[in-house]
Amino acid sequence: MIMDMNKILLFSLCCTLLFIAGCDEYIDTTPTDRLSDKIVWGNINYVTSYNNTFYAYIDRYGLFSSPSQFGGKLTEGLTETLKYGSNVAGEGDANNYVLDPARISPDQNLLGTWAATYERIRRVNEFLVNLQQFGSFDAATSRLFEAQARFFRAYLYFQLAKRHCDGNKHGVILYTDLNFQKSKPCASAEETWNLIESDLDFAAENLPESWDAANEGRLTKGAVYAFKSRAMLYAERWQSVKNAADAVFALNKYALTANYADAWKGSNSESILEYKYLRTGPNHNFDLKYATYGEVADQGGAAGPTQEMVEAYEKADGTSVDWTPWHNTEGTTAQPPYSQLEPRFQATVIYSGCTWQGKIMQNSVNGVNGQYMEYRAEAYPKGRTVTGYYLRKLRDESFTQLLQYASSQTLVEIRLAEVYLNRAEAEYRLNNPAGALSDINAIRARVNLPSKSGLTGDALFTAIRQERKIELAYEGHLYWDMRRWHLADKDYPTGYNNYRVHGLKISGTAGSYTYQYVDCDKEDRKFLERIYVLPIPSTELNNNTGAEQYEEWR
Repeated sequence: MIMDMNKILLFSLCCTLLFIAGCDEYIDTTPTDRLSDKIVWGNINYVTSYNNTFYAYIDRYGLFSSPSQFGGKLTEGLTETLKYGSNVAGEGDANNYVLDPARISPDQNLLGTWAATYERIRRVNEFLVNLQQFGSFDAATSRLFEAQARFFRAYLYFQLAKRHCDGNKHGVILYTDLNFQKSKPCASAEETWNLIESDLDFAAENLPESWDAANEGRLTKGAVYAFKSRAMLYAERWQSVKNAADAVFALNKYALTANYADAWKGSNSESILEYKYLRTGPNHNFDLKYATYGEVADQGGAAGPTQEMVEAYEKADGTSVDWTPWHNTEGTTAQPPYSQLEPRFQATVIYSGCTWQGKIMQNSVNGVNGQYMEYRAEAYPKGRTVTGYYLRKLRDESFTQLLQYASSQTLVEIRLAEVYLNRAEAEYRLNNPAGALSDINAIRARVNLPSKSGLTGDALFTAIRQERKIELAYEGHLYWDMRRWHLADKDYPTGYNNYRVHGLKISGTAGSYTYQYVDCDKEDRKFLERIYVLPIPSTELNNNTGAEQYEEWR
């Protein structure tokens, strides 16, 4: 099977005539005279370099320390699956938000990215307008440029829509030209999703299935269809989800990796859209932030999986574990059944007794390889875990020079497993349980779990939710899924109200450990119903007389 990885181009991203220091900043290219227009828009190298900068937007909303992605933190910290170790502003923002969600307001909202996203939309629109007015390329070349730009406009509007639209309830302000007027109201939800779908359709129709070697990494038809299968879930356009996913599979270019642990690493058959980093830059600091105790002095341990997440995994044979013996606040000496859990657990969680970087992990009080710290005992974890677990998934186990160099593991924005799960949900919504089961069973087969059968209705939806939670763990989906499903405001275990996350405090020495069930929050978490739609920032309302705040925030 041909591999078609969209490895995002790094050449010319940050150094062309049009751009200055940062990849997200550039010299204003608004025309000053016709001569400059002809020079810039008649030179394919200049326009290609301009177009290349849009690819960096994938990083801007990615998992690896991106400010536009919850201030550089994982949104799983807002769910029952991940616990951050700090409680102070900055590193402790996730805890502050779940324990006091009233912090979110039109004036302060780390989950929002309104201003930066509209600035990026303006840049894309400027490219499209100038391409049309001043471009002198043949029709086929112009369509390729336009298709890439329109994908990124859809990508950017999706970032706004998933935060502010609440399915089909609200819309955002739509601009498709350079007339960024200050008296423009929000469009309807239908108009917002129509623009996103239209741009994606144009991109899919006009982009190739693959590029030549010189352009390897550019957007392809498969990447656009895969992203559309995600976007249309949020739009609740189930047939569009299914059609887009079907189009991905019809290309016959992608396949699940044999090993789940390779699925999110990029440059393989499963990766459909990815962004590559370099040690020398662009790069990130994910490994340093999530390092275990003992890897680097006084740093790391930003967050770790919770006991709730550990207990969500099945045994390797598909049966469930009875965790009751370990729900003991006084402690038990019985060793948890980690070795019995399915392969996705082993590839995702660093637990006591497993091997990480050639060391047997302890994760215990006074441990050398991994160390436990009670939540709020200190402001910063400094490499310690407050749950008894560390994050293995997304980290580069071979990278040990954390202070000398930054990290460079690839960001896989979309992989085939997600497309299977997107289609499974669409099939469920379209009343095709057999199709939904077929898709989730394809995912389970990779890790040798038994197939699900005979599920319909709520039981089938529960199975789909469970498979997304496990398969896509820590890839930035769960919190947003719970919002679009309107389940987040329900009491736990269905939703995220009135609950606390837990961990295992491990004390003693190897061979005679005691495992104590501990409360890692010390107060109940909350989810406010109005957070299903995030507010329009006050700065927009102050400068745009046509915009009105969403009713939930008035």
